[in-house]
Amino acid sequence: MTAGFAPTALSLRREASARPVEAASAERLRQAGTAVRVDGIVKRYGGAGPAALEGVSLAIEPGELLALLGPSGSGKTTLLRVIAGLEIPDGGKVFFGQQDTTDLPVQRRGVGFVFQHYALFRHLTVFENIAYGLRSRPRAQRPREDEIRRRVERLLELVQLPDLAKRFPGQLSGGQRQRVALARALAVEPSVLLLDEPFGALDAQVRKDLRRWLREIHRETGQTTIFVTHDQDEALELADRIAILNKGRIEQVGAPHEVQDHPASRFVMSFVGETARLPAEVVDGHVRVAGHPVIAAQSGWPHGPVDLCLRPWDLTVGQGAGTLPGTVREWRRTGRGTVAEIQLDGAEAPVEVKVTEVYAPGDRVALAVGAARVFPRG
Repeated sequence: MTAGFAPTALSLRREASARPVEAASAERLRQAGTAVRVDGIVKRYGGAGPAALEGVSLAIEPGELLALLGPSGSGKTTLLRVIAGLEIPDGGKVFFGQQDTTDLPVQRRGVGFVFQHYALFRHLTVFENIAYGLRSRPRAQRPREDEIRRRVERLLELVQLPDLAKRFPGQLSGGQRQRVALARALAVEPSVLLLDEPFGALDAQVRKDLRRWLREIHRETGQTTIFVTHDQDEALELADRIAILNKGRIEQVGAPHEVQDHPASRFVMSFVGETARLPAEVVDGHVRVAGHPVIAAQSGWPHGPVDLCLRPWDLTVGQGAGTLPGTVREWRRTGRGTVAEIQLDGAEAPVEVKVTEVYAPGDRVALAVGAARVFPRG
């Protein structure tokens, strides 16, 4: 980040505090304890099929960066649009702080929205795009032109595009256009910032760079942010908490390490991170695979037939009792060491395991289990 990054963000906060009428919405959210709360949201799009959202409840804390993560069709974008006011729910309530905003028009909710495909005005310069939301306010609420200029210039510094104010969107890269879209959303000082797959249209390296940049922006501004993604790595890297959706319902809400290390369901286990799954049985205090004890059962684990689910980082090449046999399918070097793709006997799919020795396809190995999760067979 540039040396002037933090002072720029702080100056934006000072400017906001000097305008109590405009900043009141965000301040009320901080005092209320929760920034956004949805209670029992139901949304259907006609027909007799399953609902897009079915009884979804969720609370977002002030200053939190929350990811809505799930596969295509899970309901994450619909939930974001309900929060924004772009969709009206068929049931349930939406609250901003303590205010019921369920039926409040989108323009009165004070949200900033960034879409996947930028939605910039092609005929306006970068400066004019960022200033658009301020200049289009009713005259009584519109800042003076010199104030608009100061705010836009500070935002250009914040998003690291100070020299591109006079360019048009067509003259920018995809990553630069998305930075402009974010600056435009921040210009109106939203109570909540909503991002819908903001990096989905960009290539892998640009996405990685922008994820790091967005996290820095969030740390500096403390802006309450909800973003939609189907990319597990993106959610794990960026979010303070992750809400995982599947078929219109929330499967789990938790910090990245919680959803990855302590999944609440089989779906979360398989969706967040690579997983090897083996048929097993919990008997006499142990998880047994093909009759052989592999790991001690934990309190609360189900008895009888189960699926033993393993993360790659919980597996190491080892010997002796309690190991799982498998066959090396591939061995290769990566930027972070060497890995072997191993097909465990009885597993549905292979798993990549970090190794220190050279292996050839077809080699037989044994893997020691450091940790595991079990779910009832199903």
